[in-house]
Amino acid sequence: MDLTGHTILITGGSAGIGLAFARKFVELGNVVIVTGRRQSKLDECKAANPKLHCIQSDVAKTSDIVALAERVKREFPKLDVLMNNAGTYHNLNLTVPAKNLDTLMDEISTNLTGTICTTSAFVDILTANKGTILNVSSGLAYAPLASAPIYSATKAAVHSYTVSLRFQLQDAGVRVVELLPPTVRTDLTADLPEGGDVKIITTDVLVDATIKALKAGSLEICVGQSAQLMWMSRIAPGFINGQLYKGSKSQIPAAGK
Repeated sequence: MDLTGHTILITGGSAGIGLAFARKFVELGNVVIVTGRRQSKLDECKAANPKLHCIQSDVAKTSDIVALAERVKREFPKLDVLMNNAGTYHNLNLTVPAKNLDTLMDEISTNLTGTICTTSAFVDILTANKGTILNVSSGLAYAPLASAPIYSATKAAVHSYTVSLRFQLQDAGVRVVELLPPTVRTDLTADLPEGGDVKIITTDVLVDATIKALKAGSLEICVGQSAQLMWMSRIAPGFINGQLYKGSKSQIPAAGK
């Protein structure tokens, strides 16, 4: 895949993984639009990265997605890459009732529903421009982290959805790529300790590895420990699930918290 001269939309691109990719794509000579929920964060992002186009939009709200699609199609008719990156992560204790059932659905609304709805809203322009859809799931799509059960489930669902999407769009000239990062050091993983069983990489390492894989034409990109999770989930699922539980057990909140 050639990585120059595209018009790229990255959801959740004002920080973390999304921002790291946005900066790299700009460096490679692309027009890049990023979205985020908080206007203040987008303002900071724009001030630090003036070449980025920043639009406030929440993928958990279908009304925001509709408005975003209308605006981007009008202002950026050459859009040919959609990176579904927006995500949220919670450590949860499943042994007690949730204090707020609506909050319990946050990860599903953002990580899964947001990806599905955003893709649907832009599939026509991406088809017209023979573009690329890049869905960010996780190595946890293969083996769940017990401390983050709903997050892991959403990433497994994104993986399954992406496979089906790839088949349905294969005759339309749209490439569907899945990026399955390992644990990456961002604000979402700030509570994870260094040096444990869960290996943490930097956004720079993730971006560099992904760029190489995209240039090579890969459709399913497993970086670092994600590749290990994929193979271990096939040959020794009980073992790898147990190891992930041991490594994440301390991150499960105490009952009532």
